[in-house]
Amino acid sequence: MTACLQPPDEHSLTRAAAGGDRDSLAELLRRVEPKLLRYCRARIGAAQSTDAGAEDVVQEVMLAAMDALPRYRADGAGFEAYVLGIARRKVADFHRANRRTVPTSTEDLPETTDDRPGPAQSAVDSECRTMVCALLHRLPQKQQDILTMRVVLGMSAEETARALNSTSGAVRVSQHRALEKLRALLGRPTTG
Repeated sequence: MTACLQPPDEHSLTRAAAGGDRDSLAELLRRVEPKLLRYCRARIGAAQSTDAGAEDVVQEVMLAAMDALPRYRADGAGFEAYVLGIARRKVADFHRANRRTVPTSTEDLPETTDDRPGPAQSAVDSECRTMVCALLHRLPQKQQDILTMRVVLGMSAEETARALNSTSGAVRVSQHRALEKLRALLGRPTTG
């Protein structure tokens, strides 16, 4: 009977990657990329009509994480929390830069068919995203991050607390307050 090989833990991977092991670095980035992309898509929202903005930010975060890896010190929060911290700053940079630039349109037509939802569904989806983003932006930054991590990324209160350098209790309280404020903004009765 052959023994099952366990995948390396995050601490071993970060130590090996910081030491220059390219395979460990690739595995670390592979592990964090899906959650990182969901986070960036959720936080960028309707600021960009395509996923290109979120994907660009993810690439910037990955490059910044690779550059910072030799200086990374495991503090209990983990590498994923470290990378999400970088992502928070890069998303803020994206929003600052997006306020200053005027989008340019392209007149090139695509050469392939598009299987995405039609214009009506896209308009409804876009309106919903715009409304959700507008509501979220009325909350303090920390509450925005908590709701994004808890609701969009599906992170536990403990994981969110590690990413935000907080406690799980504080995360739960802040999440509750954020949801109550959103209910009030929507004119719905609170649970209080």
